[in-house]
Amino acid sequence: MKIAAIDIGSNAARLLINEVKINNKKPEFIKLNLLRIPLRLGMDVFTIGKIGPEREQMVIDSMKIFSDLMKIYKVDHYRACATSAMRDAANGDEIIRQVQEASGINIEIISGDEEATLIYENHVAEGLDKEFAYLYIDVGGGSTELTFYENGKMMYERSFNIGTIRLLNNLVTIDNWKEMREEIKQNIVSKKPIVAIGSGGNINKVFSMSKTKDGKPMSLAHLKKVHKEFNELSVEERMTQYSLREDRADVLVHALSIFNNVMAWSDINKIFVPKISVADGLIQNIYSQLQHKK
Repeated sequence: MKIAAIDIGSNAARLLINEVKINNKKPEFIKLNLLRIPLRLGMDVFTIGKIGPEREQMVIDSMKIFSDLMKIYKVDHYRACATSAMRDAANGDEIIRQVQEASGINIEIISGDEEATLIYENHVAEGLDKEFAYLYIDVGGGSTELTFYENGKMMYERSFNIGTIRLLNNLVTIDNWKEMREEIKQNIVSKKPIVAIGSGGNINKVFSMSKTKDGKPMSLAHLKKVHKEFNELSVEERMTQYSLREDRADVLVHALSIFNNVMAWSDINKIFVPKISVADGLIQNIYSQLQHKK
């Protein structure tokens, strides 16, 4: 069986195609393709309140490509979800209608809470050491999703309108940060030591640059060091020195600000970075729903 997930975020759109094979009565998810297109919808939405004509056409063209790829791979089931930027766009519903007509892809706009819940579909809490509590931090272009686990159970989830594209456009206020800090201080509390689990393209990039071995954590001290280094460089210098694309070089410093603040306010000093995302959660969600129907 082949399953596809489309995640249309504020910074980029991703198509993930997996093949599911049953191995010893357990599903094995094999990645066949992952395509990322930097649409940067948030650049329009968070400043003018809607998606402009140029990016509107980019969305339609991208979905046509995604549709063609799903046909080539003979995908059996898919789900396409849009998050923060499309939620806030005045013309979001109209663009969804145009995408449906042009590509046949049906896009759902999901809430921030559902976005956080999709992470649970990755079975993040399964197999985690019960000696610790875990804060899952997913940083996107338009929002940050926090999900707190203790004793294998989800205890708290919340979506905040603090994201890298919003920060890039100076659209995050002191009050936004204050609300996040107060929520964390009130809800991310445990008698057990708390560790972080990070997701999103930016933390994955920092992890790969750190040369940390898979399965090993990065320290908050390392994140602060990288943030300081990046903060002192121009976007062009970051691109040259670290071989980064422009659409990564300009937002990475803002992503680090979010991770550093969340971890400091939660009294967390290390973060694990497994390769999981909203798209992975969508794949799991589709598969579990299909099994439930059986």
